[in-house]
Amino acid sequence: RIDDRRLHEVGVVRIYDVLLSLEECLIETDRRVQEILSRPEFQKTMTTAELHHLMGRYAAEAEDHAGLGHVSILAAAYRCGVPVYTSSPGDSTIGMVAASGRLRESRLVLDPLADVNETAAIYYWSKQEGRKSAVLIFGGGSPKNFMLQTAPHVNDILGLETAGQDYFLQFTDARPDTGGLSGATPQEAVSWGKVDPDHVPDTVVCYVDTTVAMPLLTSYALARHEPRPLKRLYDRRQELLALLQKELQ
Repeated sequence: RIDDRRLHEVGVVRIYDVLLSLEECLIETDRRVQEILSRPEFQKTMTTAELHHLMGRYAAEAEDHAGLGHVSILAAAYRCGVPVYTSSPGDSTIGMVAASGRLRESRLVLDPLADVNETAAIYYWSKQEGRKSAVLIFGGGSPKNFMLQTAPHVNDILGLETAGQDYFLQFTDARPDTGGLSGATPQEAVSWGKVDPDHVPDTVVCYVDTTVAMPLLTSYALARHEPRPLKRLYDRRQELLALLQKELQ
């Protein structure tokens, strides 16, 4: 049995059965992030996608310099042009570091409203000209809703018309009967206009731990399909946003 008070005394934090050094792991990482966010390219208002893209560049450089191979999600997203959004940038250690900069001389401002419009633009584009849209969810919570709310934003708020997501695949350990978002089913999402009702029979919810499901799904996908051309949606954010704005005129 672990004595959490003793862990606190010796500078160790616990995430269930994972133990981390507060100073050598967390605080040192915070210092590194603080130094990166103080650099000139971060001194402006930006989306979380741009924040993560810029941080991904530094992560990719660190991977290459240390010869670590591909170990960073942000580095992979940077190399592949995948936009990485977060629904609650302030609810994180990166958010705390960014907030501390505002008390000094940093001009970094994260714009979550721009994130909402950018993600809606990507969703709307994916539904045009016979294309299909899909959500792949590991876990749930706020990020799940942030991804699924793109359809209600386009339909209910912007007044355009789409049928909702065509494909829905979720891995979760949350039950639907508690009423929480993490366990909410695709059938429930239909009532919100988030999922196309015609495609509900094709939706899949797997009640399994993400650390088990993700390697299996990844291996299956790589074994069954040849690599496809990258869409590089990060590089097309402004283009897709302009297309959405044009539809509203």
